[in-house]
Amino acid sequence: MKTFNYIQLGIVILGSLSLASCGGNKAPQQQGPPPAVPVTTYKVADQPVTTTDTYPGVVVALNEVELRAQVGGYITAIYIKDGQKVNKGQKLYEIDRTKYIAAYNSAKADLAVAKANRDKTKKDADRYTKLAQQDAVAKQRVDYALTDLANAESQVTAAQANVSSAANDLQRSIIVSPLNGTIGISQVKLGALVSPGTTLLNTVSTNNPIAVDIAVGQEEIPRFEQMKKNPQAVKDSLFSVQLPDGSIYKRQGHIVAIDRAVDPATGTIKVRISYPNETNKLFAGMTVNLNALNKAPQHQLVIPFKAVSEMLGQYNVMVVGDSSKAVPRIVKLGKQFEQNVVITDGLKSGEVIVVEGVQNVRPGAVVKEVSAAEANGQQPAAGAKK
Repeated sequence: MKTFNYIQLGIVILGSLSLASCGGNKAPQQQGPPPAVPVTTYKVADQPVTTTDTYPGVVVALNEVELRAQVGGYITAIYIKDGQKVNKGQKLYEIDRTKYIAAYNSAKADLAVAKANRDKTKKDADRYTKLAQQDAVAKQRVDYALTDLANAESQVTAAQANVSSAANDLQRSIIVSPLNGTIGISQVKLGALVSPGTTLLNTVSTNNPIAVDIAVGQEEIPRFEQMKKNPQAVKDSLFSVQLPDGSIYKRQGHIVAIDRAVDPATGTIKVRISYPNETNKLFAGMTVNLNALNKAPQHQLVIPFKAVSEMLGQYNVMVVGDSSKAVPRIVKLGKQFEQNVVITDGLKSGEVIVVEGVQNVRPGAVVKEVSAAEANGQQPAAGAKK
């Protein structure tokens, strides 16, 4: 009887375990697709593009002259102050003139003696010529007289040359400004001994107008040649100068010269742009940045630069395709300007790309259009939802 009870108890326990086992093995629930990634998008379109090319530049004077003594001696007078404005022909320096005055006076005296000797020999030659016509003097004597006259004429010519040379030296003992402009800091003081052709006294340069020199690549020569010929270049503000303090010089410039040859060492050519400089904000030797507008001849594809990501030296964008799935696409970048960049290869007009939230998008992920704030993980502002 006990054995029968044990059997029944075992059946009950096995049944309970079986029911428990059946109840714990429910079929797993299937998970749905991942939620769409919130992003903002941009429809690619071609448009006119004007970029700004920046070139390091150096301010140069359009006309600059180094003042060097042409005669030797001691500086006896300085008529100007360092850095002052000067006019063409204005006296600047004086070199001791004593010996040059003496040499000039001596040369004039020698000329007077030569002229007197010439006049005497001319009278003798005339007299002997008349006597020879009357057979009153030998023909040889006439020849001697004419030779003496020719020598006297040569002496007068030589004396005149000496006077001219002495006058030039006397004139050169006063150094005058060769142009209207600004003079620099004097390199000599009163009493300094100067040597002809070697001693630098000072430098005079024009400062209005003034110019900026830049070096451009040889591939850009046709574009700059075209801008040089363009009469609207100044009105279009093609060239602007950024000063060392970051400010922009507001006057417009125009190309005045393109150098004769390309530097084979650098592959660049010098271009000179002239600017008005009435306020003297540009100083010769100043280093500046020159910004040149570069207007593309044809429309180009432009996208926001933030849509571009870089990986292993390649640039990618996420293109939204069928079913709102984002697919990576390798692109080639052109010039960047402001917040945008030109795409030279990899995209077509009309395609849609991801801009905001691109860092959250994986290849093949489904995306949905939201505001820029939501795409960047920010909560909508209070009252944004109605």
